Amino acid sequence: MSNKTTAKTVLITGTSSGIGLAAAVASARAGWHTVATMRDTTRADALNKAAAEAGVADLVQVKRLDVTDAESVATCVAEVVAEHGHLDAVVNNAGAGFVGTIEQHSMEQLRKVMEVNFFGVAELTRTALPHLRASGGRVITVTSVGGMIGQPFNESYCAAKFAVEGFMESLAPVAASAGVQVAVVEPGAVASEFVNNVGLDIPTLTAQAGPYGPALEGYINHALEVFGSGTAQTSEQAAAPVIEALTAEKMPFRIQTSDWARDFVGMKLADLDGSAVQTAMTAWLG
Repeated sequence: MSNKTTAKTVLITGTSSGIGLAAAVASARAGWHTVATMRDTTRADALNKAAAEAGVADLVQVKRLDVTDAESVATCVAEVVAEHGHLDAVVNNAGAGFVGTIEQHSMEQLRKVMEVNFFGVAELTRTALPHLRASGGRVITVTSVGGMIGQPFNESYCAAKFAVEGFMESLAPVAASAGVQVAVVEPGAVASEFVNNVGLDIPTLTAQAGPYGPALEGYINHALEVFGSGTAQTSEQAAAPVIEALTAEKMPFRIQTSDWARDFVGMKLADLDGSAVQTAMTAWLG
C-alpha cells in the first residue's frame, strides 16, 4: 500500500471473522484504505481470501493489534499515521462474549471481559483521538443490544457493553466540539463463529450450574431458538450499517442493525420502571 495516501483511511479492530471481517471488506469496497487489525495475524487467511474475491485486496492492509495491550495500540496507530499520513476513522469492533453468572465465575474472568470489551475500546479511542481531530474523523463502536438491555447469564458481557455505551454517549458531544463524530452500532443476534462455538453440551453445563441449572437450560434453549428462527443476521448484514455510518455525511449517535434490534432496544427506552425488561428477560429463562 502506498505511503501518504490522499484516500481516507480507517482502522478496524477484530477483523479475523464475523462483523469485523465483513466491515473490512465492505469499507474497502467503499474506497477506503482499510487497516484490518487482529490480535493474531496468522488468522488473516479468511479476510485475505474475502478481500481478494471482492477485488479489493490492494485496499486491505492487515496489522497486528491487541486492544488489551497499550503498547500494541500505540504502535499500530503510529504506524498507520506514518504510512498513510492521516487516520480518518476508527471502528472499535474487537470483543468477546462470555456466558455465566457471577456467583460461579471468578473476578479475574470478569476483569478479562472488561479488558477486551471496554478498556480496549477506551484505549484505542484515546490513542486515536488526536489524529481524528486532525482529520475531522469519526469513531464508530460496535456494541450490542446487550449494551442497552441486561440479559440473563450475560452480566459480565452486558456490563462491559453498558460501559461502552455510557462512555461513548458521554464522549460524543465533547468530541463533536473538536470536529470528531462518535456513534455506536447495536447488533442483535448475528449468526457468526461466536454462536457456532456455543457447540454446547447442555446437560453438562446445566449440571455444573447447580441451583442455576434450570434457568441456564431455559436461557440456552431460548438463544438456540432465536438463532434458528431467522431473526439472526449474517455478519454482512450487521456490518452494512457500520459502513453507512462510515460514509454518511453526519452519523446518528445510536444505530441498530435490524428491525428486531430496534424493537428490542425500544423496549428499554420506553420502560421507565424496568418492569417490561424484567418480564421479558424472565421469560427467556423458561
